[in-house]
Amino acid sequence: MLESVGSLTGSPWIYAAVAVSVLLDVFLPVLPSGVLVITAATAAAGSATGAVPHAVPDILLLTLCAATASVLGDLVAYRLAWRGGDRLDRAIARSRRLTSAQERLGEVLARGGGARGVLVVVARFAPAGRSVVSLGAGAAHRRVREFLPWSVLAGVAWAGYSVALGYFGGQWLGATWLATGVSFGALFAAGAGAAYLVRRPAVRGPVTGA
Repeated sequence: MLESVGSLTGSPWIYAAVAVSVLLDVFLPVLPSGVLVITAATAAAGSATGAVPHAVPDILLLTLCAATASVLGDLVAYRLAWRGGDRLDRAIARSRRLTSAQERLGEVLARGGGARGVLVVVARFAPAGRSVVSLGAGAAHRRVREFLPWSVLAGVAWAGYSVALGYFGGQWLGATWLATGVSFGALFAAGAGAAYLVRRPAVRGPVTGA
């Protein structure tokens, strides 16, 4: 079973698979990009311990690949929303969850300062949170310099967390399906916590200009 994991992640194409999955999940949040990153990192841990004999991704390169694809996906969504129009507005209006999240985003963006950056980073871990933030920032015509640094931080934090879960889980529990399952659970728990924080009502305060 472990060898099958190694065979799936032992090809250089794993980097392309991770990049495409992470890049596109800003538009299709159902894509298992986090699962793919964790599986590759768990296989890397298995290689380090000798449990998986196949060549596997380099941890640093895997992290860089996932983080870079995350930022590029954010920027694509941001630019599309910037140029969007009625079609985007109708798509958001059809979803109560997206509408509520966009309102929350608007409140935090209006406040400016650190709250705006914290939201971008936290939302990266929430299901569909990355999509809402990137599209919302573009639709609100926020400046790139207000959005990009936080997107980079969010991408690095998410990629680092996902890779660390898979790698250290594999180191501590062995490169087994148990380790992978525990890592998945930790990733989903972080997503649930992030979703709760994003949905919390904003603390009211003086509104400042961007």
